[in-house]
Amino acid sequence: MPNTWNLPVLGHGIGLRTKHYGEILGLWPKVDFFEAITENYLDTFGRPLEILDEISARYPFVLHGVSLNIGSADPLDRAYLVKVRALADRIGARWVSDHLCWTGVLGRNVHDLLPLPLSPEALRHVAARVEEAQDVLGRPLFLENPSTYLEFESSTLPEEEFLSELTVRTGCGLLVDVNNVYVSSWNHGWDAERYLDTLPADRIVQVHLAGHTDKGTHLLDTHSDVAKDEVLALYARLVARTGPVTTLFEWDEDIPPLASVLHEAERARDAAGKALTAVEVSRAA
Repeated sequence: MPNTWNLPVLGHGIGLRTKHYGEILGLWPKVDFFEAITENYLDTFGRPLEILDEISARYPFVLHGVSLNIGSADPLDRAYLVKVRALADRIGARWVSDHLCWTGVLGRNVHDLLPLPLSPEALRHVAARVEEAQDVLGRPLFLENPSTYLEFESSTLPEEEFLSELTVRTGCGLLVDVNNVYVSSWNHGWDAERYLDTLPADRIVQVHLAGHTDKGTHLLDTHSDVAKDEVLALYARLVARTGPVTTLFEWDEDIPPLASVLHEAERARDAAGKALTAVEVSRAA
């Protein structure tokens, strides 16, 4: 099912990480696109921005932020949003995304993606802020589901229903992190398949995949390993609903050589291809 905005499907990509700068500039690897962490390039005028310019001249890019603070009670940082818009325009970013979370209060950034109480009141609050952010950005905003380890007693809406309604009220889109869905479902004991089946397929613009760490009592979203088979199976289930979808593999801790991360992107491509073939066979039967 095509996304609402008819945005291009960029294929299968990886996150741009400092450790890989040399390999990328020396090899110009075969990869469909890169995703840059927005904040890494906002307030710098040195070598990192030069490298971003050089790589974005050859590859499609998307921007992924970690400081929008969409769920906070603080006023939105409009100066931050203006800088994000300028960076997106500079590198021709196909779109801009961030997280359904809060990252600070009273002007202090806690540098973490903290969960929200999922209630009608929170939905109204976030919806108003998404509309404001989109006005400043001059483009639709795409929000990612976070990984969570605790839930609020005051929450009355399942996260997938909260996100779905948010897209209806604001016109925003979704970046679905399948690893986060798996991690959170395991931690809280809810149904990951139902979660993915509930999301509006035409609002899903991008997918994230990553590895996590099993701590025994809970799963931790570390982005420090390959994708687990269970996560790839959920990804295949989602692709069967969405059709081809822009997919990114994230590796942020214990980062291996570039070839290992590219291999994970290819594993995702293979899983998606098999899922789409199965759908075609089923329809032809």
